[in-house]
Amino acid sequence: MKVLKLFTLIVAVSISAVAADLKLEPTSVFDASFTVDSVHTKDGKVYELSASGDAGPYGRVYLSYVFTNKQNVPGYGEFTGHAWSQVEEDVVTATLQGVTKQEGKYFKLYTLDLVSNGKLNFAIGTVDLVEKTMNFRVGEID
Repeated sequence: MKVLKLFTLIVAVSISAVAADLKLEPTSVFDASFTVDSVHTKDGKVYELSASGDAGPYGRVYLSYVFTNKQNVPGYGEFTGHAWSQVEEDVVTATLQGVTKQEGKYFKLYTLDLVSNGKLNFAIGTVDLVEKTMNFRVGEID
């Protein structure tokens, strides 16, 4: 019993320490707006989406996502993806990964992205497949 209590305490302290370290730099927060260019599935279980739009300092950005629901939780799922942009001669890419939650006709995305310029971005966004829009609030993690 003492071991279980000690383990619980260690986990709680570890989670608190990690949460305290997650800081968005206020000067690096920006909005990103995309148009959904296409969505398709081959089996009704895995969906692929591509989009393009403007993302603050990254200029014109092209996105591709693969959405799954490996846990079979209704209304939820996960995704991976890639982003590509070019501003002048600078090409920047990113890997995208996160979770999604259906909220009525919208899908909420929570994404943690590793960018080729060495930055780590966190974003929360809303996807409206009827209107073909994706809108995110993005912040660099310190």
